[in-house]
Amino acid sequence: GLLAPPAVDDVMWPLCFISDRLFKVPEDGGGDGPGAPLPPDGRIPLARRSYFIDVPHVQQAFTWDCGLACVLMVLRTLGLDCCHGIAELEKLCRTTSVWTVDLAYLLHKFSVNFSFFTVTIGANPQYSAETFYREQLQEDIDRVDELFGKALDAGISIQIHQCV
Repeated sequence: GLLAPPAVDDVMWPLCFISDRLFKVPEDGGGDGPGAPLPPDGRIPLARRSYFIDVPHVQQAFTWDCGLACVLMVLRTLGLDCCHGIAELEKLCRTTSVWTVDLAYLLHKFSVNFSFFTVTIGANPQYSAETFYREQLQEDIDRVDELFGKALDAGISIQIHQCV
């Protein structure tokens, strides 16, 4: 069945906190290990930013569910055994036209701390040239724009970055 939403008092753990505990980087004696304090300039040393993590592969079932497969890989990598497959994530999205903002809401639902960077707030109308989006783009624009509009109130921070 569908998963219950997390309790209001659940804690959202930053991904770096989880990865520091799950994927220990061996101490090199130079003070750059996961437990070392941050330098005064606040920059995280490369040894603390780089991890190699085995990610369990999840095969897409359709051409449109690549994002759902990626979310499921993230959840399984973090040890969150919260859904049995892509079909459950699809039910939570309630659409087969999955946009990146839909994935952000899924990650947030499972209390995964993440950063969402985009160059376009809302659905990009230029996708009307793509066969996949052509038939339902107007519905997608309305739905996706609404999700972007409600994101901050839902606890999802979206940062805009310009392409250079």
